[in-house]
Amino acid sequence: MTARITPLAAAAFALFATPALAAGGGYGFTSLFNTDYVVLIGFLIFVAILFYFDVPAILMKLLDGRAETIRNELDEARALRDEAQTLLASYERKSREVAEQSQRIIDNARAEAQSAAEAAKQDLQTSIARRLKAAEEQISSAEEKATRELRNRAVDVAIAAAAQILAASTTATEANKRIDAAIAEVESRLH
Repeated sequence: MTARITPLAAAAFALFATPALAAGGGYGFTSLFNTDYVVLIGFLIFVAILFYFDVPAILMKLLDGRAETIRNELDEARALRDEAQTLLASYERKSREVAEQSQRIIDNARAEAQSAAEAAKQDLQTSIARRLKAAEEQISSAEEKATRELRNRAVDVAIAAAAQILAASTTATEANKRIDAAIAEVESRLH
């Protein structure tokens, strides 16, 4: 049987249990004027209130719930750790595979670069030879053109000189006949 204390009785005990009433001397232990007795009664009332409202069971339920939550969180943390270790092992394996693949790619790129450099070198030599040949042909063509122009110029100068000499030593009709003959002869040589 639990003793039920009403809120009115608790308020009355609290009123009588004030330190001013408890102060004093020479009273017996069970007197309300004895501070030790009043503190004991207050403590017992506090404990009775806790048990009346079933606070220990509530606290135990809360603690059990918290313990269960912590246990679940620990299990989840272990599962996450295991998953993380699995992922780490997978990433390390993939990292090794990627490193090996990148090394193969680098080796292939070096080989391709070397073959491309050799091909470019051969293409460059071919291009240089072709350009040299084209330059030689241009030089030869320019020499021929210059020679032709020089001949033409020499012919023009010779014709002009002959025309002056003939003009000075011959008459106009004779000069025209000679000029026409010289022009015909030069034209026949050029063609």
